[in-house]
Amino acid sequence: MNSLIAPQDPKRNTWSMTLGEVLALAAERNPNKVYLYHGGRQVTYRQLLDYSLQAASAFRSLGVAHGDRVGVYLPNCREFLFSWMGLSLLGAICVPINTAYRRDEMAYILNNAEVKGIVCNHTLADVVTEASPLCPSLRFRLVVGDDDPSLPSYDWFQQSLEEAPLLAYEDLPAVAPTDLSMLVYTSGTTGRPKGVMISHEMYIAAGQGFAVWPQATENDRFFTCLPYFHANAQYYSTMGSLAAGASLVLEERFSASNFWQQIRSSDATVVNFIGMMMSVLLKQPPTPADGTNSVRLFYGSPAMDVGLLKAFEERFGARVIIGFGMTETCYGTIEGIASPHRPGSSGRLRWHPDSRFENRMCILGPGGASLGEGQVGEILLRNPAVTPGYWRDESRTTEALQGGWLHTGDLGWVDDDGYLFFVDRKKDVVRRRGENISSQEVEDVIKAHPKVLDCAVIAVPSDLGEEEVKAYVVPRPTESMEPSSHQSLEPAEVVYWCAEHLAYFKVPRYVELRQDLPRTPSLRVRKDVLRDEREDLTQGCFDREASGIQIRRPS
Repeated sequence: MNSLIAPQDPKRNTWSMTLGEVLALAAERNPNKVYLYHGGRQVTYRQLLDYSLQAASAFRSLGVAHGDRVGVYLPNCREFLFSWMGLSLLGAICVPINTAYRRDEMAYILNNAEVKGIVCNHTLADVVTEASPLCPSLRFRLVVGDDDPSLPSYDWFQQSLEEAPLLAYEDLPAVAPTDLSMLVYTSGTTGRPKGVMISHEMYIAAGQGFAVWPQATENDRFFTCLPYFHANAQYYSTMGSLAAGASLVLEERFSASNFWQQIRSSDATVVNFIGMMMSVLLKQPPTPADGTNSVRLFYGSPAMDVGLLKAFEERFGARVIIGFGMTETCYGTIEGIASPHRPGSSGRLRWHPDSRFENRMCILGPGGASLGEGQVGEILLRNPAVTPGYWRDESRTTEALQGGWLHTGDLGWVDDDGYLFFVDRKKDVVRRRGENISSQEVEDVIKAHPKVLDCAVIAVPSDLGEEEVKAYVVPRPTESMEPSSHQSLEPAEVVYWCAEHLAYFKVPRYVELRQDLPRTPSLRVRKDVLRDEREDLTQGCFDREASGIQIRRPS
């Protein structure tokens, strides 16, 4: 507790702080300590506060005020962090956008959040240019990167920081711990992303927790290559390192071939991962240097085979702990750093160092009754760091927060020691490479193809430990086709169509052409029947990767 950044007033809840308070306290405590390592550059704690104040000043000069939303369309970089913190200092709200999103996907988020402006990377400006006419609330566009004469209607981020009249910390507007800091859009079963509202105190609680669970000190270097537009890197790596007074090593993306070189060159000690990364690293050819690295702890999800965990720990010489959390609250469950692995378990309820923070879990049965040990039901969570809801979506907020509990939509059970065992997703969402993909969103795109009559999208197991997207597609009858579309539908056509209209990670890997789909009496597709048709659903169908079609992420 004493080493964590916390309010000076002991009567305040430890987590009841703003990001501005944390930045100021951290800069005062250890101003010259390097906080951020990225791209060969370093940012000290004092510089982090100064750059954040400069960003706040620039945004204010552009008309951004308390409660306004600003989009951030950037890869992992210093400017993302400065933008987020600068907006938070004003009481404004950061809206990160997946850098793989295309025009329509971006336009939906910009319009739903009614953003006043956007910060983008110069290599992504073409998407912003295409989406801008669809977004009437957009007032300014800032671009990060090299000077580009082809972008005359953009202002340069760095120039805006340098030219804006500088705000002093004491002159910042009043911001409350319960004010929103971020809207993180996550895919749902309706096909439209929902904006999870994340407050300042949710981030503070997350950071204080993640400083304690891995027993972090100011000597640690937290490493992340997970994208900043997801809550994972925000909650754990960024806020955890801030709360502990430690350092953050930021890489743009995961690279199996470069991973250990990045770890060794940065002296990283705590690494945040998603399950796919573990499988990929284990499949790399062994080398004599595997166990020679600075990492003492890996943290991630989902729960995986204990044999795999032990093989990873023995080969690379680092402890692995597993947890269960979500964007709506990071206070799910986690394994103890010194506890033995329980096969299939995601650990027990997470705790906060302040005893006033109460975290509770319930397993809810079909009839609404709380279930006992060993019984499978929906996982419910209740704590002070639960989202206040979804942005301008009262119905989904009411559904998710019934009775004051967060209904996760995930199924699981607990044993008599309180360990959680995740079973399956109640929601129809595909989890691929750390991304949540709405099956309905992919279905809607495929159905728009002129040769497609109907389709259904499900998750199938991936050899990398998560899931792949499989589409069952019913072609239109020949007689109903347009004159120019008399050719029979080929699976590759579906893949290329999706690649034109969806982010790369949403494009199906497997496509199976069907004459019809199983349905209920109310004509809903029976996805349960599709899942149970055969043991291996990846066989006997078109495989995009096996065919040699490569859908790459934007460079």
